[in-house]
Amino acid sequence: MNLPPVGLGTMGVDDPAIVETALDAGYRHLDTARIYDNEGVVGAGLAASHVSRDAVTVATKLWVDDLAADDVRVATERSCELLGVDSIDLLYVHRPRGAYEPSETLPALDDLVDDGLVSHLGVSNFTVDQLRTARDHLDAPLAAHQVERHPLFVRDDLLADAQTHDYPLVAYSPLSGGRVRDLEELRTVADRHGTTPEAVAVAWLVGTDGVVAIPKASSRAHLEANLAAADIDLSDEDRALVKSVAEEVELYPE
Repeated sequence: MNLPPVGLGTMGVDDPAIVETALDAGYRHLDTARIYDNEGVVGAGLAASHVSRDAVTVATKLWVDDLAADDVRVATERSCELLGVDSIDLLYVHRPRGAYEPSETLPALDDLVDDGLVSHLGVSNFTVDQLRTARDHLDAPLAAHQVERHPLFVRDDLLADAQTHDYPLVAYSPLSGGRVRDLEELRTVADRHGTTPEAVAVAWLVGTDGVVAIPKASSRAHLEANLAAADIDLSDEDRALVKSVAEEVELYPE
């Protein structure tokens, strides 16, 4: 699946104007989830925008209590209703727990693709073993894997799986919840490029083959800065310095 280097993460977004502004600024990938309780907000922003629906990848996720085979379709139809769309471009299993049963949940998701309600299927917060099991039970190709990834938390085994099997790794919380601005390594690289540590974090992520980022932002200035970060050309020395960050912080452990 081809996704833009930078999309909009919407966890906590409660104003449709933010989504409308993001689309006007050039965003073409909107990411939400049932558990965010804002699919209606995202849908309202999409509806208000001058950007064609067909030009935007709309992604959402089924929460753990929507993953029983009998619940998958009802939950997905509800997401479509809230988002104001006829079909969902990318539907994720948010976490592989709760009602998730690979042999039952994943065939039910395949049925949604066969019926045209969903275009592509993804997973989120899976381990490599869980990814392997998912591929065993899915007919549709795995289109994306969304994971926490930022300079303070890197799982290269997940990147390797994505690159081997040719699907994008979608990095959520790419700014480490704002912590990147306090990292000396990122401040050093930012000074070299006349930019911010936040921009360096995004550039470092999307400069890796197969990785896209979905930072959250509210103001137009920050929305545009995150988009522009994709054009920052980090040197090998820059990238090595970012990678050298020793501290590890997982913001959303299981």
